[in-house]
Order: sequence, then C-alpha cells, then structure tokens
Amino acid sequence: MKTLELFNLSGKTALVTGCKRGIGKAMAIALAEAGADIIGVSASLELTDSAIEREVKALGRNFYAYQCDFKNRSELYTFSHKVKAKCPPIDILVNNAGNILRKPAAEHPDEYWDEIMEINLNAPFILAREFGQEMLERGYGKIIFTASLLTFQGGITVPGYAASKAGIGSLIKALANEWAAKGVGVNGIAPGYIATDNTSALRADETRNAAILSRIPAGRWGSAEDLKGATVFLASAASDYVHGTILTVDGGWMGR
Repeated sequence: MKTLELFNLSGKTALVTGCKRGIGKAMAIALAEAGADIIGVSASLELTDSAIEREVKALGRNFYAYQCDFKNRSELYTFSHKVKAKCPPIDILVNNAGNILRKPAAEHPDEYWDEIMEINLNAPFILAREFGQEMLERGYGKIIFTASLLTFQGGITVPGYAASKAGIGSLIKALANEWAAKGVGVNGIAPGYIATDNTSALRADETRNAAILSRIPAGRWGSAEDLKGATVFLASAASDYVHGTILTVDGGWMGR
C-alpha cells in the first residue's frame, strides 16, 4: 500500500464522543475528511441538523447523532446498546468526552471527584470494553483516548482531573498489552494547551496565560485543528505497529 493510501479511512465507521465542539469536533471532521462515516455523541448534541452533522454530511459522509450523559452509568449502557443495534460496526472509537472541575485540593469536594472520574475514566473504559469486544471478534479496530499533559503532570487545583487522566494513560497501556496481538490498536493523544471551553478560565487569567505561553516553544496556544493529523494517523493503517503510545500534540511543552 502506498503511503497516502495508509491514511484512507473510506468504508470505516468512527464513534467520536464529545463531538459537539472543540477537540472532539475537530477529530470527527478529520476522520470524515479521511473517508470515515461518523457516529457522534455528546451530552447536549442536537439529534438533527447540528453544526457537526452539517459539516460531516457536506463531506459526503454519513452522520449518526446521539445524546449521552457520560456520568450516568445506566444512560451510557443504553447508548452503547442502541449504537450496536442501529449503526454499522465500529472500526474506530475516539474516547474524547471529558470534563474539568477546578478547586484547590484541600477544598475539592467528593462530588467533583466522583463526577470527573465517572466522565473521564469510567465511561471511556466501559466504551472501550463494549466496542473493543466486537473489534477483537473481527480482528481489527482502532481506539484513541484523549489523554492530557496532566497524564504526566499534576496540574494546579484539578486533582480529580489529573488523577483521571493519569488513569487514562495506564489504561491505554493495559489495553494495548492485551489487544495489540489481536489486531486492535489502542493509543492516546495528549493535547497541550488548546484554546477550548475547558481552558477559557486559564486564558482569561493574565498571569497564568503569560506563564503558560512562556513555556510553550511554539509560542502560541494550540487550536483544535492541530489534533487532526494525529487523529487520522492513529485511526488509520499508518499506525498499525503503534500500540500503547500517547502522542503529545503540545507545541513542545513536554520537551521544555
């Protein structure tokens, strides 16, 4: 297969969580541009005529819309059952949906911790297991987790988020250890400081914003579109010998 053909996702179906905006939307668009049909799900995604649906369909791809509250375990299982019953088999699972709640560790309440763990760690594991079983039966599949720089670092005022993303890092390796030889690729992308809703508080804080920019060798905040290439790579045959890896897309932050 020629090099560019390795990245072709024609005939594939990708499930992207947290697809309504930001990084998730950019990932879904990238996969559609590479040829995949998209199953999109977010807690507040419009079931018809959403912006992401219009963009995917404009590329000539199919789009299936779902809503799911990822902190609700029962709703999560209902969602997975519906997708299995009504949609084509999942070739690519992008576990991107996540949340962040900020409060100093000494004041960080149980409800913050529990919500973040349910959305950021428990739900991605359940979806990987549920759809991974079918990938294992077929002998092929790609699972991509959205990790974080806080997979490697501790952050400030986000102990639950940091712990959840560290957990994602180990989960990626654990699943890869079991599934790589069976044709299922499990990897992650660790975005750097990306200009999204989740980072609006940091960008609004002049002191923190300046400190962050001073450490990024690229000299700028990233955009959601900066994740598109890494997403297609890890979703495609181009990464068939890449397993258990977390690819940092961070403007050089981790190398500083």
